[in-house]
Amino acid sequence: MAGTPGSNRVREFRKQLRITQAELGERVGVSRQSIVSTEKGDYAPSVYLALRLARTLGTTVEDLFPLTEEDSP
Repeated sequence: MAGTPGSNRVREFRKQLRITQAELGERVGVSRQSIVSTEKGDYAPSVYLALRLARTLGTTVEDLFPLTEEDSP
């Protein structure tokens, strides 16, 4: 279902930039634990946070949080 926690590419993009979870959290204004939970797919970020993550990681929300067949109506 769309908008629920699931797979994402946050860790992949973060590692490409060689920044820690704590550094990413600081840059986007959330705790390291929020980044950990997002990367694990346990937490679905708000639209605002998803946009901040995408901008900080140099990509788009669509690339960070790709939809799957299960997300289709």
